[in-house]
Amino acid sequence: MATNAKRQTVEMYIEEKRVQGEEPVCAYVYDLEKLRDHANTIKESLPDFCKLYYAVKANPDQHLLEVLAPTVDGFEVASEGEIHKVNEVGQIPMIFGAPAKKDCEIEAAIRDGVGYLNVESFQDLNRMLYLAEQKQVKIPILIRVNLSSDVPDSHHMMSGVPSQFGVDEADIPDLIEKALQSDHVKIEGFHFHAMSNNLNAKAHVRFVETCIEKSRKWQEQFKLEISVVDIGGGIGINYWNPGEPFDWATFAEGIDHLGKIVGNLTLVLEIGRYMTAECGFYVTEVLDVKKNHDQYFSLVRGGSHHLRLPAAWKMSQPFRIHPVEEWRYPFERPGVLNAEVTIAGELCTPNDVLVRQNSVKQLRAGDIIIFEMAGAYAWTISHHDFLSHPQPEMVYLNK
Repeated sequence: MATNAKRQTVEMYIEEKRVQGEEPVCAYVYDLEKLRDHANTIKESLPDFCKLYYAVKANPDQHLLEVLAPTVDGFEVASEGEIHKVNEVGQIPMIFGAPAKKDCEIEAAIRDGVGYLNVESFQDLNRMLYLAEQKQVKIPILIRVNLSSDVPDSHHMMSGVPSQFGVDEADIPDLIEKALQSDHVKIEGFHFHAMSNNLNAKAHVRFVETCIEKSRKWQEQFKLEISVVDIGGGIGINYWNPGEPFDWATFAEGIDHLGKIVGNLTLVLEIGRYMTAECGFYVTEVLDVKKNHDQYFSLVRGGSHHLRLPAAWKMSQPFRIHPVEEWRYPFERPGVLNAEVTIAGELCTPNDVLVRQNSVKQLRAGDIIIFEMAGAYAWTISHHDFLSHPQPEMVYLNK
């Protein structure tokens, strides 16, 4: 959660913006100092055999990438566009991982010296072999494994279940054999990104241990000279109960204890949501408060076209209310006291919901709502052009 000082800073921005004009307040506010401190804390907590990568897909905002670049060991990218965004920040190590790669993306990864490309299927490998042979290069690859079992209580399962991601664990030996037949790829290790938004630190440590053990097994079986075990990301943010976050200290301690089985391998973490979620705030003004069929609704300037995650996950985004006492209109000000309210946006669809029947002490038209934990999978996953509303302002708070 935001510190009191930063709460005041965000709210000072709101007050400054309110007096500038009559347009309703609507903005993303990023606390870059908070992001910098959080990234440093994560990095310093990890043992020396770990490399910390930032998963660019969580939030590719250039300001955030520039803040993270001096701290992280590299960036995980999933498109040619993300490669270009990282290159604009500087010459930083990259891992390319995506389930459906285009030829131009593989070629861009080769051209720009991406450190590793993950292999998601036999077709993926065949296309890499074909392009590498044409260019007479050797591509360093990580084989992405869809494990037979996985962490069952994570929010989104990508492994251990039928999915479009990775190579079925049962097929890994055949894929290794095929890769070893070519001089145009080098198996550098295995990639296990398997879940999204896991909140159980101890379960995540057990998952990492499984990844290391599987990698060691294939290393010995095929006499591979591998160097990397990439466990992906998947560490969660508790949107439902922010007071009980993922226990990073327990996770980092558990990782440290795995050093005895890691040996000379490097353990790569691709942290996305957990890195940036809490540095971002979506700030928007209440336009109306109304009652329909005995339920109260607050309508805001903005909505799921700016912040899609709560609608996609059918959850309530954590929020706080910034009360505004002034009311500039000569007519009655709508509002509620001590009631459950659904907060909805300005779109012409009943799916445009950011908060579902949460209790508020007071909420009125003209008040400002500050949605917290909006720094990841928020603006860039949203359908910005629906109804052609103006986009929110982007604001960056720094020292």
